[in-house]
Amino acid sequence: MTGVPSQWVLASSNPGKLREIQAMLAPSGLEVLPQSAFGLHSAEETGATFVENALLKARHAAAETGLATIADDSGLVVAALSGQPGICSARFAGPGADDHGNIAKLLRLLENTPEEERGAKFYCVIVALLGPDDPAPLIASGAWPGVILREPKGRSGFGYDPVFLDPDLGATAAELTPEVKNQVSHRGRALAEIQHALSEAG
Repeated sequence: MTGVPSQWVLASSNPGKLREIQAMLAPSGLEVLPQSAFGLHSAEETGATFVENALLKARHAAAETGLATIADDSGLVVAALSGQPGICSARFAGPGADDHGNIAKLLRLLENTPEEERGAKFYCVIVALLGPDDPAPLIASGAWPGVILREPKGRSGFGYDPVFLDPDLGATAAELTPEVKNQVSHRGRALAEIQHALSEAG
């Protein structure tokens, strides 16, 4: 990837996202640094869609650092809840909510929902900017279909991973090894598209 910057800023303060994206991009020789390394705080997510929020975050970090930037906006989309928590996944239980609080609210809302109606998907949009003046951002999306369990299982991952079951694998996202999760997840699929586009650009 000779024409592609080797150092990138991740426009996120989420350590789980940083860990996964670093692991997936390392084989391509790309170094990903958290925005906190530059003293940056997250941009306010005022968009109405995953794409809008990812673009907002990417442009904010690129403008502040002058570097190539990757932004991820992702969440859990539950059909029985009309798409909630969606773009509000990280703050589903309110401002300052943590993973436990968000999961507790999700399970409470789905308490009377039968098994056949507990379908959901993780959805991710990734935006890559080669710099603050990049007029043509790379945008990719990925989805990971699954089912919401009635209680958490597994200790790995983050967010809603312990209650998100992949029926094909027979395991929750929190029961998968990082390597397997990165191959099948919404983030892994979106990032694979970005890597392909960058390799062509380079």
